[in-house]
Amino acid sequence: MANLVRSISENGGAIVCAIDSTEIVREMERIHKTSAVMSAALGRLITGASLMGVMLKSADDSVTLRVQGDGGAGTLLAVADGVGNVRGYADNARAEAATQRPDGKLNVGGVVGQGMLYVIKDLGLKEPYVGQVPLISGEIAEDITNYYATSEQIPTVCALGVLVDKDLSIKRAGGYLLQLLPGATEEEITMLEQNISKIPSVTKMLEEGKTIYDI
Repeated sequence: MANLVRSISENGGAIVCAIDSTEIVREMERIHKTSAVMSAALGRLITGASLMGVMLKSADDSVTLRVQGDGGAGTLLAVADGVGNVRGYADNARAEAATQRPDGKLNVGGVVGQGMLYVIKDLGLKEPYVGQVPLISGEIAEDITNYYATSEQIPTVCALGVLVDKDLSIKRAGGYLLQLLPGATEEEITMLEQNISKIPSVTKMLEEGKTIYDI
């Protein structure tokens, strides 16, 4: 249902996983009948969970993301296994943000609100690993990036996007997760920083016909 690619840089300094999750998010919207902003919120979360699942070491491992904010969305939940299969749930699938963003984009941070991101990893051990960080924006991608930096001390860039059409259907959805490994050189880090500062949004690239390999 989704196209996903995982890659490592030539010298082993960075790993990246990218996904076109359009069909997954379309199925989510069909099942949950989400409002436009909730399609973006829950769609980003299940896309991020799928990426984090693929980053696990075993196909039998799983990761659960729980976003608990004080906005209209209530609790958002996404669970993914080690090959990226994912499912999601929202307390209030039809919630709307109380305010609109000045730039006209869907106010995901507004409908999520302030609160916590909980990450539970079942790695086949006696007890699951549980990490938690405060939400820094409620926009999901920034919160996942902050989780890795704070809880796992892994330099990470996460980008997630859901493009919702006027009739509430899902036009495009996708994302990528990039992490630096211990072998990263200063030259590679600089190049990545420059590229990331110039790269368009994931949904814009998908709308332009780019594939996840292009991304």
